[in-house]
Amino acid sequence: MSDGHSTTGTPSHLGGAVHSETSIWRSFRSWISGGAQDDSLRATLEEAIDAHEDDPAPDNKGDLSPLERTMVRNLLHFGERDAGDVGVPRADIVAVEERTSFADLVKIFAEATHSRLPVYRGELDTIIGMIHLRDVFKIIATDAPYPDDWSSLIREPLYVPMSRGALDLLADMRTKRVHLAIVLDEYFGTEGLVTIEDLIEEIVGDIEDEHDAATTALLNPLDGGAWAADARAELEDVGEIIDPRLAEVDGDIDTIGGLAAVLAGHVPQVGECIVHDSGWTLEVVAANTRRVLSLRLHPPKPEPEGD
Repeated sequence: MSDGHSTTGTPSHLGGAVHSETSIWRSFRSWISGGAQDDSLRATLEEAIDAHEDDPAPDNKGDLSPLERTMVRNLLHFGERDAGDVGVPRADIVAVEERTSFADLVKIFAEATHSRLPVYRGELDTIIGMIHLRDVFKIIATDAPYPDDWSSLIREPLYVPMSRGALDLLADMRTKRVHLAIVLDEYFGTEGLVTIEDLIEEIVGDIEDEHDAATTALLNPLDGGAWAADARAELEDVGEIIDPRLAEVDGDIDTIGGLAAVLAGHVPQVGECIVHDSGWTLEVVAANTRRVLSLRLHPPKPEPEGD
């Protein structure tokens, strides 16, 4: 007669559950490493997370906390994203031209608060490398004269196509120990850049440090129906909050600053006004030679009333 236990010492009434749980996590590890090819495991895990979505705390010791559930959910979709979906878009890249003086390079680092900056030759589509703050600081810390030529400090970043998977890119960065990748479009122009921090934030959420400025609204209403807009405001948000017509664009445009540049055909400068097909006028309030920083959106003029 059976004594109610399996040959492995696991109670028979629990054996199926234990085997099922083991299989799920074995499959989960396989999916993370690229072994699973269907969405059944993903769906199973998401259903389990959804079932506990509103739980304020784990039901049992060792269960997933709300933060852990969010991270697992992000991880489930991490493999679906590619280099073109994450990181910094072209319009927001802070880069330095190779002929920039060392003194100006130090100022750019101070203003950008980044540890790595792309280095370009002539235009942003020709990125020849990157420079690390650590190498700049070594010169400053020794009180050595500023060099006339700092090209020896330029390091090689990764160059990846937009289609490179986020998971593969993370593996590339770990293997090659390079934490900045330049994302190239189909014409080998600069589409954006991705840092290892960007990839980690896709899983754990935004990581802010003591140098990050407090988050402020990117869209703020003004008198008369106008709006003050940070150039980084997503067109999707602009469409939802201000006017859906502003979000109806052809091509890969993500921000209101990018829309202004595309409509103008160049990087518009302070005071320049661009009229959108909807009748909205995009006035450039702040800009530099590389990108638009902020705008004021003026509403369409009302149609004259008929006689």
